[in-house]
Amino acid sequence: MAQAAWQDPVPLTLDTAPVPAYGSGSLADLLPTLAAGQGVEGLTATIPELTPADRNCVFLIDGLGWEQIKAHPDEAPFLHSLLPTSRGGTGRPITAGFPSTTATSLASVGTGLPPGAHGLPGYTVRNPETGELMNQLRWRPWSEPKVWQPYPTVFQLADAAGVRTAQVSSPDFEHTPLTKIGLSGGSFLGRLSGEDRMDTAAQRLAAGDRSLVYTYYSEVDGKGHRFGVDSDAWRGQLMYVDGLAQRLAEQLPPRSALYITADHGMIDIPFDEQSRIDFDEDWELRAGVALLGGEGRARHVYAVPGAQGDVLAVWREVLGEQFWVASRDEAIAAGWFGPAVDERVYGRIGDVVAAAHDDVVITASVNEPHESAMVGMHGSLTPVEQLVPLLEVRS
Repeated sequence: MAQAAWQDPVPLTLDTAPVPAYGSGSLADLLPTLAAGQGVEGLTATIPELTPADRNCVFLIDGLGWEQIKAHPDEAPFLHSLLPTSRGGTGRPITAGFPSTTATSLASVGTGLPPGAHGLPGYTVRNPETGELMNQLRWRPWSEPKVWQPYPTVFQLADAAGVRTAQVSSPDFEHTPLTKIGLSGGSFLGRLSGEDRMDTAAQRLAAGDRSLVYTYYSEVDGKGHRFGVDSDAWRGQLMYVDGLAQRLAEQLPPRSALYITADHGMIDIPFDEQSRIDFDEDWELRAGVALLGGEGRARHVYAVPGAQGDVLAVWREVLGEQFWVASRDEAIAAGWFGPAVDERVYGRIGDVVAAAHDDVVITASVNEPHESAMVGMHGSLTPVEQLVPLLEVRS
């Protein structure tokens, strides 16, 4: 039998990368759609499947993607039963945005803007003013929040229009820069336990003829990062948050709509050399790179001056079968960060952007030891990371 001819590996083409549904079905479209239905001027209802309600509540479960709910009917019977209600009864998910990571997604939710406008396009990105990497979740090193993200939040616009607005979350988040630039407006109510958050959210929802309430739970994501979404610890958190969602749904006041969503999904990455490519130990990937930003499945790569083309070529050659590897302008033109990118945001995006296609990450064992040790990961454009629920309960 003749031996098959050897062929060069075929790199992924950028037109095969799924693009978030900005403007019609992304996280950035949710609050503008709800607030527009409440009569807040200047906002547009861009998720056409949603029916207006006088009282709207958004419960965001960090890290609980669409595919995780579908795969766990026993652990999440209530959430699983709501899958047909998603996206206005179409039974379809919405998309997070790129990268599919918490800081980016929460800013998109709160401002109603895609990352190219609000300016938080990754877990860590370069500050063009200082040349340093900035962690946009922890806000280190410090940058003036209102300069970094100058747009008003949907909560602020709704509050100014007379909608009773509140955020119910952990007290730890009340004064964080991410809350100030993405989720502020109206009242912030810090509650430690999940049960207290659900009860308080329902009370605040009933407090106004028109109300917009946001509440949040983080530990599904936390257990996924530490133990993986195939762990008993993660399943235990899923069972707990399923009960929280049902507790809130059963307390809805009249004329209310509850929307349960997430900021991203998650995928477990094996601990082997094929699945975890260590940037700090790879001389080819390090050549010409001044800074490595982003996170394992969504990397911003900042080249030394004059080396952008060489870095792009090497990263495509080394990683092109497993990652979508784009130049900054290619990623922008493809719509990864939204329909447009503000001038102040342009330099925050990497000279090269690498988004994982396969079950693989680019770690940095020396500079990112904590992140490199995580089991569950997210950030890229794949369905398991991008697709999030928009489950609905109405009263």
